[in-house]
Amino acid sequence: MADMSSESASASAGIDLSQFYQVFFEEAGENLDSMEQLLLALDVEAADDEELNAIFRCAHSIKGGAATFGFSDVAELTHQMETLLDKLRRHELKPTTQMVDVLLQSGDALRGQLARHQGASSVVVDTSALVSSYKILCEGGTVDLKAVAAPPPPPAAAPAPPRTTTARLLELRVGPLTDMSLADNLVELFKEITDLGTIEPLDAGTAADGYRRFKVLTSSADNDLLDLFTFHVAREQVHLSAFGPGFGFHEGAPGAPEIVEDKDPGYGFFDDAPGMPGAGASGTTEVKPVETQAVAAAPKAAAPKAEAKAASMDQSTLRVSIEKVDQLINLVGELVITQAMLAQNSRGLDPGLYQQLSSGLADLERNTRDLQESVMSIRMIPMSMVFNRFPRMLRDLAAKLGKKVELVTQGEATELDKSLVEKITDPLTHLVRNSCDHGIEMPEERAAKGKPEQGTITLVASHQGGSIVIEVRDDGRGLNREKLIKKAREKGIDAPDSMSDAEAWGLIFAPGFSTAEQVTDVSGRGVGMDVVKKNITSLGGTVEIDSAEGYGMKVSVRLPLTLAIMDGMSVGVGEEVYILPLSSVVESFQVESNTIKTVAGSGRVVEVRDEYMPVLAIEEIFAVPRFDFEKTSNIMVVIEAEGGRVAVLVDELLGQQQVVVKNLESNYRKVTDVSGATIMGDGRVALILDVGSLVRRSRH
Repeated sequence: MADMSSESASASAGIDLSQFYQVFFEEAGENLDSMEQLLLALDVEAADDEELNAIFRCAHSIKGGAATFGFSDVAELTHQMETLLDKLRRHELKPTTQMVDVLLQSGDALRGQLARHQGASSVVVDTSALVSSYKILCEGGTVDLKAVAAPPPPPAAAPAPPRTTTARLLELRVGPLTDMSLADNLVELFKEITDLGTIEPLDAGTAADGYRRFKVLTSSADNDLLDLFTFHVAREQVHLSAFGPGFGFHEGAPGAPEIVEDKDPGYGFFDDAPGMPGAGASGTTEVKPVETQAVAAAPKAAAPKAEAKAASMDQSTLRVSIEKVDQLINLVGELVITQAMLAQNSRGLDPGLYQQLSSGLADLERNTRDLQESVMSIRMIPMSMVFNRFPRMLRDLAAKLGKKVELVTQGEATELDKSLVEKITDPLTHLVRNSCDHGIEMPEERAAKGKPEQGTITLVASHQGGSIVIEVRDDGRGLNREKLIKKAREKGIDAPDSMSDAEAWGLIFAPGFSTAEQVTDVSGRGVGMDVVKKNITSLGGTVEIDSAEGYGMKVSVRLPLTLAIMDGMSVGVGEEVYILPLSSVVESFQVESNTIKTVAGSGRVVEVRDEYMPVLAIEEIFAVPRFDFEKTSNIMVVIEAEGGRVAVLVDELLGQQQVVVKNLESNYRKVTDVSGATIMGDGRVALILDVGSLVRRSRH
């Protein structure tokens, strides 16, 4: 760990606390996300007590974990946040927009501090301006947000104060407890940390009143001991008092320090957080499923609070390394290939003679599919993980541009593969920024057009067949067809007046294309939309634009649900086998050669229910060798992508099956019109066709 302020604290410990750092960092990140969402949804004019308490608990949990591991800078800032939030929830102060801004900026500063402790950044975050702001706000004053947002260069780090070495004799009282063994866990935890001191029981074992008592000799501060014991029991169940002549074993004993009980459970990470004695071998941590609190995931702004609270109860989570999940998916993929091999080799067997074997293979196929779906669901995460980052971004961007923008999200529960979520976030961010910068007009311009001064950007996620469709809509000015065509011609792009609206909207995906009148630090350089399309296409997805000038614009992104395993249709051409994604297949039929018409001497079309569509022959595209010269392709499969349809000529339909997608580019090289490859049941490699590329080929 780089440059950690906790080195002195952990150096004196006999066990390596760093093995628990990652759990803390993940929990802190989740709490910061929850706090940000709650702050953005907070109505300062009518703040709800439950919302203020939830925000307080987020800061409180981060502070507890930071104090446990000795991240003093994080603990100091969260302590100041706690002070302000405590006054708000006690109604000693009234929430203001300025307070929300300072709390949001503190969240950004905490992310920077945590990144430094993780070793991901070497930048020392100066929070002195924020700390001063909290002191002013807590007294009812106002602060200069610009000074807070742009702090002066960080001063030289002050040396850490020396730790006290004066030993103290304390009484430790734990309870009330329903499980007395928890107190024994505290003793074992205390003894495992060297140089912490000594501990011995004062009662014979099980206490009749539900309390256990111990005599402790230590030089550690009370807060350090309380934070340590929080690993096993709630903070309010741990009581420390002075031990010696005249001091009894009861609360309020003469000379005992004042005990401030913390009513918020989970002061550290969470109840039953992974305790140090329970850590697994080889440096891994066994994390028990825990009951999540109502703040584990911020409630949706539009959802009733009761529903959000109910949804967060009775949930349990288990943190598992993503590498382990990927390994599990790869093994399931190999199992799918093996099952396909067994199924193919058993087709020639007589089911009457091998009835038990046939039944077992049928069960294996069903169980393999169920296992595959279950394993794939582990990687599926809701789109809310992506959508939740946009409210803060839009709030800051709209304030910068002087616009009023509301964000509406729909379909947050729609799930997508984690690997796709990570790769789709940047393209969606660019689309949302474009909608705010180019699409939404200034308030006075919207009012002159008879629109509400506040513009609306809507994010929608939904399942359609085997794909997920994400839409970014805005009610702004929309695209101007004439302006787009004129700009394209200036760039040397072929843009005839006869092109359709869809083709005109597609011009903005050309490299270097921009309709912005001036370049800003937000957009206008012509770098972005071409990259957006390239990134989405590389994921096997498509992007389409629809617009109405003066009313708004919609960008639709269609993606496969996962990149690992898919349902496909196997087709044969000559001796070769190709896979068509089943989600793109519309229909198939047999045709006679005379029903295919030639257009302009080169292109071919076929009429399907009063609609003419282009015809592509797989045999010609991939130069498939033929040994049966008399055979011709007479089966057509209609496929669709990017708003277009095309009929492909194949020799035969081999069937529908699950295929494990292997990346051809990383194992061989990029092949035109091919999106990947798979291993068939007989061990042969079959190419998975890129339907979008085939549709684009037909257009040219």
